[in-house]
Amino acid sequence: MSHTLHPLRKQRLQRSELAVPASNVTMIEKAAEGLADYVFLDLEDAVAPPEKEQARKNAIEALNDIDWAAKGKTVSVRINGLDTHYMYRDVVDVMEQAGDRVHTLLVPKVGVPADLYMVDAMVNQIEQGRGLTTRVGLEALIETALGMANVDAVAQFGGRLEALHFGVADYAASMRARTTNIGGLNPDYPGDQWHASITRMVIACRAYGLRAIDGPFGDFSDPEGYKDGAKRAAALGCEGKWAIHPSQIALANEVFSPPETEVTKAERIIEELKAAEAAGKGAASLDGKMIDAASEKMARNVIDVAKAIAAKV
Repeated sequence: MSHTLHPLRKQRLQRSELAVPASNVTMIEKAAEGLADYVFLDLEDAVAPPEKEQARKNAIEALNDIDWAAKGKTVSVRINGLDTHYMYRDVVDVMEQAGDRVHTLLVPKVGVPADLYMVDAMVNQIEQGRGLTTRVGLEALIETALGMANVDAVAQFGGRLEALHFGVADYAASMRARTTNIGGLNPDYPGDQWHASITRMVIACRAYGLRAIDGPFGDFSDPEGYKDGAKRAAALGCEGKWAIHPSQIALANEVFSPPETEVTKAERIIEELKAAEAAGKGAASLDGKMIDAASEKMARNVIDVAKAIAAKV
């Protein structure tokens, strides 16, 4: 193990992340009562320009009126991009009027670390100016070729950064990929078109202590397709996935929750390795297979997720 270590910066349960347009008050209210671990109130792509100002007001009202944490949820706001004139007002208004109620800000289309520096500096000053004692986290959407080219540098940004998300739709457009499919398999490609990109992002996350979250699956009438995509993301190391429709929440929670048999096996691995250590051995066997220190690390990952889920319930 290298002497340079970057432990996980912030643990949050993020199996399912429901995207909610902040222009729709009814959807916000339903999201608060739903089963998603995470809800982000969207001020960006899901909101048309004439509705931006009202959506921002709706988001602030929802942050102040709803006790999201008491409902077992982390609540985030996706601000508008730094290339728009909406962004500065999003940060200023949300932070000044609800900075002690929002958990994270989701920054879209991050291309370089300086994008995060700008938001981080604004949030720092507002928290200090308002005397806020809570600390709002930042999450970054990797959804452009520039962002993916700089993903390692972005992941190394310090301060408040907690997670990276893979935004497949804008990424496909940025890459000029020949597809109009959001997150599903491309029949013209022999495999998962986004495997390499998600892997690259996850590596950056795990190297520098960030959570890795997969983005949307557009066809909400295809639950099996969604589950397949979630399973592929989980296999690569993502710990959650967006839901663009309430029907996708349970699917994400199912895929990213370790089944009881897996948790039991993880606990057995820990027990057997403790017994081996007591006997002066560095490895052991379980069900006819060798287990060692690496097995313990994998087992503890499973147990940590199970504990987080149990704590929420």
